[in-house]
Amino acid sequence: MSAEPNPRPQPGGPLGDRVTVTLHYLVDRMDRFADQLLQQRFGMSYSQFMFIAVLADLAPPPDITTLATCLGVSKAAVSKRVPAFVEAGWVQTHTDPANARRVLLSITPKAGRFLAEALPVLDASFTETFDDLATVDLAALHEDLKTVIRHLDSKEH
Repeated sequence: MSAEPNPRPQPGGPLGDRVTVTLHYLVDRMDRFADQLLQQRFGMSYSQFMFIAVLADLAPPPDITTLATCLGVSKAAVSKRVPAFVEAGWVQTHTDPANARRVLLSITPKAGRFLAEALPVLDASFTETFDDLATVDLAALHEDLKTVIRHLDSKEH
């Protein structure tokens, strides 16, 4: 599966050849790769996939605010999307017995089955894509990136 080339900032330009720009570009390329694969194989966008996958990963029962924070979007953005996910059978809503205004979310068994099928396909596709890249140790890169994330997390106030 090949994604269309995406122009990126030139090393001599204002952004230059910086690690932050490179990481951002890598994430964008991987997101587009995942979106294309998920659209072709499952008829779902990467954005929809992430909504369900992040919700599934949260300690139950997360509310709309918690999901919005984890997705890096506003509470309004999540609230606006929830009805479509409920209607499609991916998400269930519940009221909090301690706070009737708080909406709790959970994935449905259908969403759980989808994630169980899609996650290995996505992971295998990424792995296969990099099979011919002998000069990069992906396992070591993965560990290095997790170390950088932990370091950045430790710097947050």
